Amino acid sequence: MPNKILITAEGRHAGAFSIGDWSRFLGIGLIWGSSFLLIELALRAFEPGLVTWMRIGFGAAALAFLPSARASIERVDRARVLAVAVLWVAVPFTLFPLAQRYVTSAVAGMLNGSLPIMAAIVAAVLLGRPPRRLQMLGLAVGAVGVASIAVTAAGEGANQAIGVAMILGAVVCYAFAVNIVGPLQQRYGSVPVMARVLVIATVLTAPFGIWSIPASSFTWSALTAMVVLGAVGTGFAFVIFGRLVGNVGTTRAAFAIYLVPAVAMVLGVVVLDETVTSLDVVGMALVITGAIMASRPDRVPMLTEAVETTPPA
Repeated sequence: MPNKILITAEGRHAGAFSIGDWSRFLGIGLIWGSSFLLIELALRAFEPGLVTWMRIGFGAAALAFLPSARASIERVDRARVLAVAVLWVAVPFTLFPLAQRYVTSAVAGMLNGSLPIMAAIVAAVLLGRPPRRLQMLGLAVGAVGVASIAVTAAGEGANQAIGVAMILGAVVCYAFAVNIVGPLQQRYGSVPVMARVLVIATVLTAPFGIWSIPASSFTWSALTAMVVLGAVGTGFAFVIFGRLVGNVGTTRAAFAIYLVPAVAMVLGVVVLDETVTSLDVVGMALVITGAIMASRPDRVPMLTEAVETTPPA
């Protein structure tokens, strides 16, 4: 990617989370934690490509009704918006429905918990400094938990290993995207950025979605799942998360994803009667512990300007 696309920035404040920050933090965990259940329900009727396309399309439609979605974005930032559309939406949203043909919704949600680890690594490279000591310890604890979940899932067979690889690939895309979107959100706000991102991603995924229509069937439950997943879990959730990134910075905002595995696991077991192992439960405890440790205040001065850096070779 060109040098000017790969930038990130600190959050607006480095202190403890405000009530609004915690509300966004918890809301994202609940909304995105339920998305894997909704994908699983939609896959009972729709092919993966159609699930991806409908999810993004409903999200774009939801934001289109907001007046602020029509605010302009400068030409210099349009390449970054395209990068976010590809890395945050088009590619990972395609990979997750495909992966959930091989692994359960609970496992998919738990593996998604590796995002804070990946995002912190990318942020450290782009900002030119490592996370703070307590954040590093939280990352390490969370990494052990995610690894235990991944090893358990991948050890069940070749197909599960394929699903695990797809999910981790999607998470790497997310890690770059959440860093790129930070300065964009600070400059323009969440709604204008995400409205454009979802429209672009809808166009990019249209061929796969249209190709999947003949092999799909129809049920009202699947359609309802897609409407909720698109409008709430994609459109409005991305706006909420974008605001959290702008306020507290990429690394600390990404720890909201540590709540996603717990929600996904509970819903998978209760609603879909999925099975989790004792090692999965231990992994969940570790990732939640890591999230608590890593969300502590960052006591260093903010950078007022976005930092540009050349990605490593």
